[in-house]
Amino acid sequence: MTTGILKEQGNESRAALLPSHLKAITSLNVKVLVEKGTGEGVFTPDNAYQEAGAIIASRDEVISGSDILLMVNPPDDETLKKIGSDKKIIIGTISPLEGREVSDRLKGENLTVFSMDLIPRTTRAQAMDVLSSMATVAGYRAVLDAALHLPRFFPMFMSAAGTIRPAKVLVLGAGVAGLQAIATARKLGAVVEVFDVRSAVKEEVQSLGAKFIEVEGATEDKEAGGYAVEQSEEFRQKQSEMIQDHAARASVVICTAQIPGKKAPVLVKKESVERMVPGSVIVDLAASTGGNCELTQDNKTIEHHGVTIIGQSNYPVTMSIDASLMYGTNLVNFLKLLIGENGELNLDFNDDIIKGTALTHNGELVSDRVKSILNI
Repeated sequence: MTTGILKEQGNESRAALLPSHLKAITSLNVKVLVEKGTGEGVFTPDNAYQEAGAIIASRDEVISGSDILLMVNPPDDETLKKIGSDKKIIIGTISPLEGREVSDRLKGENLTVFSMDLIPRTTRAQAMDVLSSMATVAGYRAVLDAALHLPRFFPMFMSAAGTIRPAKVLVLGAGVAGLQAIATARKLGAVVEVFDVRSAVKEEVQSLGAKFIEVEGATEDKEAGGYAVEQSEEFRQKQSEMIQDHAARASVVICTAQIPGKKAPVLVKKESVERMVPGSVIVDLAASTGGNCELTQDNKTIEHHGVTIIGQSNYPVTMSIDASLMYGTNLVNFLKLLIGENGELNLDFNDDIIKGTALTHNGELVSDRVKSILNI
């Protein structure tokens, strides 16, 4: 069995695996091929991979010589063309919930594709939860970015020049990114308020020292795997009014609310932004799916009425080393399910994690979750 690690294309700085991950794979009697230059974005030379037991090869050699191909992002058309009709397993963050065309591209006669962003949100699967790992990076970095753009301090300062009051931070959504944003903002000394439609996160929010703002009447779904679900129009109106009031008093708003397979809910409207104090900052982590702020532009930083709005959904690329360390660990833990002790492939689709993560197999779309959300 041979596993290949492909160098990411474009502006992606992360690597699917670091040299420190290789021992866990080679100990399973698996040969590892690494494309030349894979570690450039994580400041890791090819010889570091070689010393860890990998063979450095060209992209074509890695593709043709590997049974399993590991990557961060979905393979581009050129990579799929090079794979051709070869029987391969592809493992990466495929993002199939962005639209059915993603799955359609990957439905090949001999391709089996596992999308790490489909990992079930169960206790057993936590060690493989790529979304949580990357959300941790995003929540942390979002607060630091906000602090750099904010023309004032986060913590309270008492000095001979007087007392400087702490910044107020409003976090929208208390998933993994939101909780990390809360923790980081609190460590920097800010006063933090949090909105989330899931009452179950209230205790976690409060344990981090933040105030949980409840809006009565939220719809919750235990079958949603911990994700938020769409709300009624009446609730959205009530929520909008409360968010507008709290945003007007906030120095920073961190937007993290997303619904898998749906456009991000608009929580901060234009009029809310215009009520904010000039100099305030909004960081929108939901920018790639439309944004929680009505004015957000993906991958752009703009200013409206003196308020800086940062649309950034891919903070992990700005912290490539630790993001790759976390991502690679998630991949290794998943690979251990697929590979037996003697290096043989073990595609057990009765395993809930393997079944839940599988996107395509034998030329067919096999993910029940993708079919359900996209109505395929």
